[in-house]
Amino acid sequence: MIDKSHRPLTSHPNAHTELELKWIHDYIRRNPHITLCELWYKLRINKGYTRHPGSLYRVLKRIGYYNEINIKNTSKYIPKKYDTPDEIGKKWQIDVKFVPNECKASNLPNDIKFYQWTCIDEASRERFIYHYDEHTPANTIDFVYRCFLFYGYKPEEIQTDNGTEFTWNQEKMKKIHPLDALCLNEGIYHHKIKPRTPRHNGKVERSHRNDNERFYNNLKFYSLEDLRYRAKIYLKRSNNIPMSVLNYRTPNEQRLYLEQKKLTQLS
Repeated sequence: MIDKSHRPLTSHPNAHTELELKWIHDYIRRNPHITLCELWYKLRINKGYTRHPGSLYRVLKRIGYYNEINIKNTSKYIPKKYDTPDEIGKKWQIDVKFVPNECKASNLPNDIKFYQWTCIDEASRERFIYHYDEHTPANTIDFVYRCFLFYGYKPEEIQTDNGTEFTWNQEKMKKIHPLDALCLNEGIYHHKIKPRTPRHNGKVERSHRNDNERFYNNLKFYSLEDLRYRAKIYLKRSNNIPMSVLNYRTPNEQRLYLEQKKLTQLS
């Protein structure tokens, strides 16, 4: 006998309803580049959606929302345990990202480069970004002071890679780097990761990949001021996207949660 399909003739009693599927399709139609967490958050807030994000992911996969890339012959890296701080202000990760040339409008010369400085608080995942048109230590100093104003506090530790915008990375260099001088004056420990290991700055590196998907893929800017204005709007959006690692709280909600938790412990 020929084996027939084992697919059920009726849908599962807990499957998404027609109304829920309509909500999902409507949001995707209006926001074709929306992420899973953003979609789940909007459904929960605006529609009273009560299902787990994993259930929503399976629906999106079934309707063909994700186009996966099949990458072969890649070695699997087994990560070691990393101790993430459970209090805000303990540790920041800072890195610089090159802004893709494809995002520049035709009026901008090809030889002008733009750079995104990014800071992320490890405990809350709250980020601050700012753009410059020069890749210099002076811009790093300006950015760190802007971080102080944005977060409203100074961290105990700043972690960076070994780029010249963060360190001279030469034992024979007698002149102190401006960032090291700033950290020394402010009582901050400057932690430089092992060379050629960007995964040690994994949180900020992962956020840069999100920036490519959520921001740069659909960006066209006409000047540095225009880029900074658009990035300011995007930053507000970025800090209000729920994250699974934060138990589906947004970075802003996580910061408030950690602040209230600390106050409760002190009282």
